Amino acid sequence: MAATTASSSLQIAAAAAAASTRPFSSHNHRVVKAGAAFRAANSKTLSWTKLTSASNVSFFEPLRHSFTSPTIKFNNKIVTKAMTESSEDTPTSGLPIDLKGKRAFIAGVADDNGFGWAIAKSLAAAGAEILVGTWVPALNIFETSLQRGKFNESRVLADGSLMEITKVYPLDAVFDSPDDVPEEIKTSRCYAGYTNWTVQEVAESVKKDFGSIDILVHSLANGPEVSKPLLETSRNGYLAALSASSYSYVSLLKYFLPLMNPGGSSISLTHVASEQIIPGYGGGMNSAKAALESDTRVLAFEAGRKHKIRVNTISAGPLRSRAAKAIGFIDTMIKYSLANAPLQKELYAEEVGNAAAFLASPLASAITGAVIFVDNGLNAMGVGVDSPTFKKVLNISSDKH
Repeated sequence: MAATTASSSLQIAAAAAAASTRPFSSHNHRVVKAGAAFRAANSKTLSWTKLTSASNVSFFEPLRHSFTSPTIKFNNKIVTKAMTESSEDTPTSGLPIDLKGKRAFIAGVADDNGFGWAIAKSLAAAGAEILVGTWVPALNIFETSLQRGKFNESRVLADGSLMEITKVYPLDAVFDSPDDVPEEIKTSRCYAGYTNWTVQEVAESVKKDFGSIDILVHSLANGPEVSKPLLETSRNGYLAALSASSYSYVSLLKYFLPLMNPGGSSISLTHVASEQIIPGYGGGMNSAKAALESDTRVLAFEAGRKHKIRVNTISAGPLRSRAAKAIGFIDTMIKYSLANAPLQKELYAEEVGNAAAFLASPLASAITGAVIFVDNGLNAMGVGVDSPTFKKVLNISSDKH
């Protein structure tokens, strides 16, 4: 089935079976609004294969700056401290990220485990209003999990409040307009009951509902043949990877730019395979990420000149997300990163979220057309220092992990 899978949506059917978690905070919170009518309760559960983002290992790791919003430890993870609770009478030291009064649309949120969710959370912690677009076949499970409180623990911000998602929109970014949707998709049970989910229609819905946005995030990728070597990839598989993972960003900007306030920011997620050989990351996904990065530079020029919008992409280190597990060797890549990166530490999706919050803020007002590596420095390495060949001749310090 031709459909864009959110990069964070690997096997989110598992979320529906998970036990509900208790809210961290006992006070009432606004209920998440549904962007489309729920499908019937007896609708057929999607197979895990269809809910798998088999394309985006998107190596994620943190950009930590002294001027980012303060952080605290929560369950051994970095949690962005919301800046919206500080008293007007109490001056804030440093250079806090303040996105109060800003509105963000994050395309590609389908669970609480991936990069899109982490970015939404960091933006919310900085004060932004959050709208999300979720792949249509995954929407029912995602909204149900939200309403039943299954994501409440993951929604907790540093001040104890829960991240609020103002509205969830059905979205399939493979299709620009209704005219592009083939009959088999229109009649598919996975899309039954949903309307206005092409890129153009979602942009029109957001404009009708809110008028404008300030931040646009592209957290989408899909490569149906990602497990195949490039020489074994079909033309259809190759083009499908580019359509879902690269052109979808061009399409989002095309239709959302008229809604974006001058000075706004757009961010996508890329992968080091765009410029280095990563065996196993196949199916044309290396080309898709290279195209995404090239397009980022061109779009930065066009969006900057016409609309005063900044366009950047984040290339991050390996993260054990549900989406990354679809590739099949994410644990190996994490071990490789720990052994070879200049900074030997695990990375968290929250740290990528913090980098995105920085890029979306006025603190990054002169940054556009850039690929920001958030990977503990792994991209800078020319060789693997854990190789037995180097161990014999070099005395390189290494943390025990």
